[in-house]
Amino acid sequence: MNILAGTVGHFIEWYDWYIYGLLAAVFSIQIFPGSSPAMSLISALLTYAVGFVVRPLSGVIISPLADRYGRRVVMAVAVGGMTVGSLILALTPPFSAIGYAAPLLFLLARVLQGISAGSESQSAIAYMVENGSTDRRGLFGSLSNAASGLATLAATGMGAIVTSTLSTHDLETWGWRIPFAIGGVLGIVGMLLRSRADESPEFEAAVEDSAADSKPETLRLRELLSRHPRALLQTAALSAPAVAYYTWATFLPTYAHLTTGRDLGSALAGNAIGLGVLVIIVPLCGALSDRIGRRKPFPIIGAAGMVVLFYPLLLLLQHPGFGVYVTVTVSGWVVLAIWQGVYPTIQAELFPAAVRVSGIGLAHQIVIATLGGTAPLIASSFVESGHPMGVAVYMTAIVMICLIVYLTLPETGCQVTHTTDTTPPAASGSQVMLSITKPTASTKDTP
Repeated sequence: MNILAGTVGHFIEWYDWYIYGLLAAVFSIQIFPGSSPAMSLISALLTYAVGFVVRPLSGVIISPLADRYGRRVVMAVAVGGMTVGSLILALTPPFSAIGYAAPLLFLLARVLQGISAGSESQSAIAYMVENGSTDRRGLFGSLSNAASGLATLAATGMGAIVTSTLSTHDLETWGWRIPFAIGGVLGIVGMLLRSRADESPEFEAAVEDSAADSKPETLRLRELLSRHPRALLQTAALSAPAVAYYTWATFLPTYAHLTTGRDLGSALAGNAIGLGVLVIIVPLCGALSDRIGRRKPFPIIGAAGMVVLFYPLLLLLQHPGFGVYVTVTVSGWVVLAIWQGVYPTIQAELFPAAVRVSGIGLAHQIVIATLGGTAPLIASSFVESGHPMGVAVYMTAIVMICLIVYLTLPETGCQVTHTTDTTPPAASGSQVMLSITKPTASTKDTP
């Protein structure tokens, strides 16, 4: 039940997040006034970008609440915010009916979804890892990224279904609302699941430490910055290859279309195949990390694979053929999956439970906003300027810096455990066993 609540909620969050970008070109003329369809689309995409701007603010402000009041509460509120946003998008009348209230309602929906996304990832990661036994934390942590990959695939499939089965008139007037309405209904299911889930035992042990529980959020944040700077840097580096993820997920089909003239529909189909591979490999890597360790086999090999492969893969894309495109996209998704399968668990294990969500949220959301959210824009700028291979150079340079940081990562998996300092004195035997069998996560960074 707990794992289902975490993974289903995470799936719903990212399905709702991606469907807006996929259908913006369809609904923009109905909602956003403009002198041309292109201007309406720009307004829709600027509204979409608001969600990315809000995410780091939400990560900084709301994450400490998850460390004080619980992961389950914040996760339920997060999926609730995404649900309300999706229902607003599905039900807002067109500009012709209510005027400027239509784009304002869309802006409100994107703010709600940005707050939701900004508090979701780190809360779900901590919850999933803390609900896993010592020998299954890698698998449980990887399920969050498997769910987000599956959500990207589902959003792409749903977008393809409505655009291919409905007439242009029906699609532009009401058909585009269907995916948002489905997301809203699924969100209600996610809220029910999360409201009935149990809190993680590790968090419950941590909050019984009265000293940790009574500190205000501002003091917690200051202590996080002063006591865990190295873990914050490592967490940021673990998230930074998102620049490649967002490029591969949202821009690679467009890149292939613009640079080689490939049919956009076949490129999207090829990307769907790659995403299917990702969804399979991610939990396999997570489970394997519980047996052989996390640091060397996965983030280092995954990042090294990106550095070695990205440039030649984009060069290979210059050759015609659907098979060539599938080879390129699948190869990229394989190395991305190796990185994705383990980094959530490592991030969670770098911090003690009392500041875990705050630590991941602060580093991860800032990186996602600055690198992930801007990746398609920067990639398109390289293409427009006549330097398409600059996309590979840009991604490779960022990942290479991350690879250097990965060499400083401690081994947090396998048989390494430690005794927590948050076990309540009067805990029962089962509580003690849950609280003392945790992967290494020091209370203060050491060189």
